[in-house]
Amino acid sequence: MAKWLGCLVVVVVLVLVVVLALAGTYNHLVSLSQAVDAQWAQVENVYQRRADLIPNLVATVQGAANFEKSVLTEVTQARASVGQVQVSGKDLPNDPQAFARFEQAQGALTSALSRLLVVAERYPDLKASQNFRDLQAQLEGTENRISVERMRFNERAQEYNTARLRFPTNVLAGLFGFKEKAYFKAQAGAERPPQVQFNFGSPAPAAPGAPPTPASPR
Repeated sequence: MAKWLGCLVVVVVLVLVVVLALAGTYNHLVSLSQAVDAQWAQVENVYQRRADLIPNLVATVQGAANFEKSVLTEVTQARASVGQVQVSGKDLPNDPQAFARFEQAQGALTSALSRLLVVAERYPDLKASQNFRDLQAQLEGTENRISVERMRFNERAQEYNTARLRFPTNVLAGLFGFKEKAYFKAQAGAERPPQVQFNFGSPAPAAPGAPPTPASPR
């Protein structure tokens, strides 16, 4: 009888150890997943900050005489495309295809903003505007913040994905539906902020019908 009870105690202890180990592994995955979601919220915040700056930026640039309308249209359409990614923010890192669409839309907006700021260099009156300068500084800071938060998101996602793939955690992850998190990938122009330094020596655009400026003698 005593031997049987001893065996029962051993079995119960082993079961408890296994259960506690599984619970610890599960809780660790939950913590890592929550860290990814929290960092994703930070990414969304800085992208939203940029989106909120764009209407004021466009309105300010529209005040410049003869400013290229195609550039403003490109920025406006790119901003609208970002808003058309119809996936909830929390689920987006778990959906690689939706994540790729989101990243592509944000990359297009980055390129459009970069083009707008380059064109703006040809408008001295616009560059001299304090409102434009303030928006430029805010946009530059936001772009830098986007780069930082994307990097931090990739770090959290890598930590989670690495833990998820390790044995025996991968077995538990499969049973409880812990999916792989997507990463931000390097894109042309997406990994750095738009060039926002202004060249004050740039000539102003010629008025419609005005004769071309003669070339300086060499």
